[in-house]
Amino acid sequence: MEFVSEVLDAQREGSVPRVRSLFRDDAVWTTAHGRRLHGRSAIDAFLARTVRGSMARGTADYRVERILFVRPDVAAVSVRVRPVGFDGAPLSQVPDSAPLYVLSKDDGAWRIVAAQSTAVFDDPAVQQSRAG
Repeated sequence: MEFVSEVLDAQREGSVPRVRSLFRDDAVWTTAHGRRLHGRSAIDAFLARTVRGSMARGTADYRVERILFVRPDVAAVSVRVRPVGFDGAPLSQVPDSAPLYVLSKDDGAWRIVAAQSTAVFDDPAVQQSRAG
C-alpha cells in the first residue's frame, strides 16, 4: 500500500511536517511505548521530539500484513516493522513492532484516524518451526 511506503519514507527523511501530514487533526495514537496522544497538538509535540534522528542508528522494513476495508473510505491496515541496520541486516537487539493504522479517505487522501503500535516478541518455538 502506497500509504505505508509514505510513512516509512517520511520517517527515513526525518521530516516532521511530512509525517504530521499523514494524520488527521483529530487523530488518536498510542505509540509502541504506550504514550497516548490525542489530537494535533499532542501528536505535533511528540513528533517534534522523536522524528528527526529516529533512524540515525538504522532503518526499518515495513511489510503490510493485512488490509481490511471497513468501508470504501475506511481501512484498517496491519503492518510489521522490522528494524534493520543500514546494511539491511536485522537489528536483533531491537524488537519488531506491529502498528495498526485506521485510515480514512478525506478529500481524496488517506490519513491516520487512529493508530496503535506494540513491540513484538515472537515465541521462539514458532520461529524454530518456521526455520525447520
